[in-house]
Amino acid sequence: MIYERVRLGIMSALAMNEQLTFNELKSLFDVSDGNLSAHARKLEEAGYVVCTKSFEGRRPKSEYRITPVGKKALLRYLEHIEAVIKATRRA
Repeated sequence: MIYERVRLGIMSALAMNEQLTFNELKSLFDVSDGNLSAHARKLEEAGYVVCTKSFEGRRPKSEYRITPVGKKALLRYLEHIEAVIKATRRA
């Protein structure tokens, strides 16, 4: 679930920040609104992030946070990648 570039970016950014808005996440990655939305929705469906929707004036505002389950999944993924890198270096 996390291996995809945009999803890994979203998870990493949220792990380092308490919360980020849709526009803040979009500014971090070179993706369209639809692309970012689709990846964020996949992470929401997996229980890795939660999205809170509100309005700021008349404009919709979506804020994302990583969940405890998401943090654990990200750490597991990073540990796996580190193990692969170490094994590759030994070869």
